[in-house]
Amino acid sequence: MVLRPAIVDLLELSPDFTRDPYPVYAALREKGPVHHVRTPDDEEMWLVVGHDACRTAFTDPRLSRDWRGSGDMGQIINADQDHPALAHMLMSDPPDHTRLRRLVAREFTPRRIEALAPRIQQVTDELLDAMEADEERRGDLVNAFAFPLPMTVICELLGVPELDREAFRKWSGEMVARTSPEAEAEAYAQMPRYLTGLIDAKRAAPGDDLLSALIHTVDEGGDRLSPSELIGMSVLLLIAGHETTVNMIGNGMRALFAHPDQLADLRADLGLLDGAIEEMLRYDGPVETCTERLALEDVEMGGVVIPAGSAVLIAMADADRDPARFEDPNRFDIRRDARGHIAFGHGLHYCLGAPLARMEGRIALRSLLERFPELAADAEETQLSWVPGMLIRGVRELPVRW
Repeated sequence: MVLRPAIVDLLELSPDFTRDPYPVYAALREKGPVHHVRTPDDEEMWLVVGHDACRTAFTDPRLSRDWRGSGDMGQIINADQDHPALAHMLMSDPPDHTRLRRLVAREFTPRRIEALAPRIQQVTDELLDAMEADEERRGDLVNAFAFPLPMTVICELLGVPELDREAFRKWSGEMVARTSPEAEAEAYAQMPRYLTGLIDAKRAAPGDDLLSALIHTVDEGGDRLSPSELIGMSVLLLIAGHETTVNMIGNGMRALFAHPDQLADLRADLGLLDGAIEEMLRYDGPVETCTERLALEDVEMGGVVIPAGSAVLIAMADADRDPARFEDPNRFDIRRDARGHIAFGHGLHYCLGAPLARMEGRIALRSLLERFPELAADAEETQLSWVPGMLIRGVRELPVRW
């Protein structure tokens, strides 16, 4: 029997949903894999929960990312349908996605990423030097370390001048977790305007950065990125290139602070670090739900029909806490085999920057724990301010003492 469920208000299920959505997801999962929900932003969405259902949804061609060509952009974002900031592979389906990802992957290579390791270590050390010089030996780990590290790295990789990075921080924040529709629209107006000038400058005088390479890269068939695609790809790489790492570091350290036995074990044996990072990604990853999918037709899942034209969220956070996939999933265990998590997505939109995020996480956390053996939380979880919305999972500040 096919059901058309009533709308479930996530905040009515738990006023504390933004801080801790996991019990709500688990309760929904017990009832089935698909739910019609009202989000904390007062938007109606269809939500997919559970590990198997989420993996299936990621690979269902009826759940599209091509909002520009097949849907109404106004359902999910305060930007024009043909906005150049959205002309990127995350907003496309095959064959366009295949073409765009191939062009970017030609330059965003494992060799280019690995070559960043010494610079990532240098930036890490400089930030930790600044923390060590602070006589009060306390501060906000996000602002002092977790944010500036990946933001510096991705801006240098793309070739964004240093003076412009604070503007990028503001624009990026509005694009992933808007404070208001007006502020979101302003960010979508300002970032492409800046990038157009930057691209023109690099076209005239190329550097050894990734943006210069993307401007000039041509595949075997003579294909290259169009002007709007260059803007869209730059926006995507800048935002995805730092938001995931910022919140992977922040969420990972919160998990360690909340589990002092695990923190002690990791300090005693940093050989556990790679596995610890995978567990951090599984347990409380930086991306809570996927960017919205569009149902191209009526889609039946688990006895429920998602109507054509609906916006669909895939709850990666719940998939990685599903007891059908991970034993005792609410337990944080850095020795767990956390492989199989979908913190970076699944299928053709799997995060292209996952290797960079993992490398930044390894260097950052190893250096932080080695440099500050007394590092500890300086605020209760209930005192923290959370990033709004259901896309990014993380805190705006993380007070610590060292």
